[in-house]
Amino acid sequence: MALIVHKYGGTSVGNPDRIKNVARRVAKDKMAGNDVVVVVSAMSGETDRLVNLTNQLSEAPVGTREYDAVVCTGEQVTIGLLALALSELGQKAKSYMGWQVPIVTDSAFGSARIESIDDKNLRRELKAGVIPVVAGFQGIDPNGSVTTLGRGGSDTTAVAIAAALKADRCDIFTDVEGVYTTDPNICADARKLDKVSYDEMLEMASLGAKVLQTRSVEFAKKYKVPVMVKSSFTEAEGTLVCEEDEDMEKVMVSGITYNKNEAKISVIRVPDKPGIAAKLFRPLTEAGVNIDMIVQNISHDAHTDMTFTVAKGDYKKALEIVNKVAKEIEAGSILGDTNIAKVSAVGAGMRSHAGVASKMFETLSKEGINIQMISTSEIKISCVVDIKYCELAVRVLHDAFELGKEEVREEK
Repeated sequence: MALIVHKYGGTSVGNPDRIKNVARRVAKDKMAGNDVVVVVSAMSGETDRLVNLTNQLSEAPVGTREYDAVVCTGEQVTIGLLALALSELGQKAKSYMGWQVPIVTDSAFGSARIESIDDKNLRRELKAGVIPVVAGFQGIDPNGSVTTLGRGGSDTTAVAIAAALKADRCDIFTDVEGVYTTDPNICADARKLDKVSYDEMLEMASLGAKVLQTRSVEFAKKYKVPVMVKSSFTEAEGTLVCEEDEDMEKVMVSGITYNKNEAKISVIRVPDKPGIAAKLFRPLTEAGVNIDMIVQNISHDAHTDMTFTVAKGDYKKALEIVNKVAKEIEAGSILGDTNIAKVSAVGAGMRSHAGVASKMFETLSKEGINIQMISTSEIKISCVVDIKYCELAVRVLHDAFELGKEEVREEK
């Protein structure tokens, strides 16, 4: 008998028929002799509707206590409906809000981080043969206020609960059958991966792959929780996210990701002296703007140019801050560009294979795609390109690294 945590996203519980389908899946696992805890998101579109309501009544609701009080309500509906559906199938089920578990977080409303989970209530229910149905995305802070974990936070809830319960596996059910070598909507020969390492999945998630929330993968890696990504609409085997093994290192590149939600800001003629970079980036950090890639040119005449990327949603705010700081540090002009995309090659095998970067750059060059910025890690190479070339870049790189083939040949 295994202990398995199921997580179902908004599309999987989008209407009563789909909730009934989820109930049948959960009941099947339970009747097979397993203990099951279920974590669910709000019904598809519901969180967007709630966010829109807050925007109609406040200029800046995100990050406030009352914003979280509103947007967390979607999950309350889903847990009740799923518990009812399970009861109709003869299963004992009980709904749990985040605060009823309890899942304790910090007080960063809108993007709270989990600090602890008391597993006593869930273990009591499991021992009694009950299926706990837990609201994802939400928790409670030390002051008793309801908090939310940020969009996609239900993935994090599920993996965190699996870690707290020392579950055998966490199954993330979604509308795709697993993790693919790239977006199947762009590449018809995109191939589903049998397994990926935590590190590869972390890179993929942070670089634009939308299968799992980054923080959920961080939890899984830290607590060594095996995560299976699979479809709630088919019986196909999914993709296992797990610790790296020798087979993974044999594959040079596992996937090509892209992110069109990027913007670039360049500060021209920045004084090249100690402390200037801190003066430029500190106000951005304090304003909650995450900086992704940074490139600084070689100094000429005691000045340099500095270029960095931010999420497109932070572009206007970042530009205002940079314009103000540029005057203070006596920099030159400010250039901005929202028509960019980041395309990345990811693979654990990069640690032991040479030639990935050169193949990537040559492939893009043959298609006349100019590389504006480059960023690397042990298992990732990212290039910023003009957004109009994004999908072409994904396709040609997917072909160049032969990711559509069942057996990916090693680089000699």
